[in-house]
Amino acid sequence: MFLFNVRVYGILVNQQNEVLISDEQVGSFAFTKFPGGGLEYGEGLIDALKREYLEECNLEIEVIEHLYTTDFFEKSSFNDSQIISIYYLIRPRYGKDLTIDHPMFAPVPMPAADNPDKDIIFRLIPLTQARAEIFTFKTDQVAWEVYLDTQSGHIDR
Repeated sequence: MFLFNVRVYGILVNQQNEVLISDEQVGSFAFTKFPGGGLEYGEGLIDALKREYLEECNLEIEVIEHLYTTDFFEKSSFNDSQIISIYYLIRPRYGKDLTIDHPMFAPVPMPAADNPDKDIIFRLIPLTQARAEIFTFKTDQVAWEVYLDTQSGHIDR
């Protein structure tokens, strides 16, 4: 039997035109991606995304709209499952803007709530510096290109 791993991620762009990304390390494997994670059994996609942001970032979010769902085969880097990733545009809840002063931007890596062997560092990077190649996984790269295509009238690439 083949396993599927459903993942949900949020793309958050603040009022200073910076995008939130996470640099993570599990064991000796380091990667850069959008914040988010796996769907738990019995959980809806949006509830999972809100839970992941609260667990990882200590940030309550609102989902603005669906952006992209993986439409190609992607094997997990961690096991033999097939990854299905869903991406949403999001913003902080209550109209607050995310800035570098938020507590999630600690100067040292923070152990992940769900895995003490995983370290996470969050960064806000200017849209002008955010290229698909900075992301480790093809799913994030494609989702970022889709985002840029939807915003092509708003940013200079």
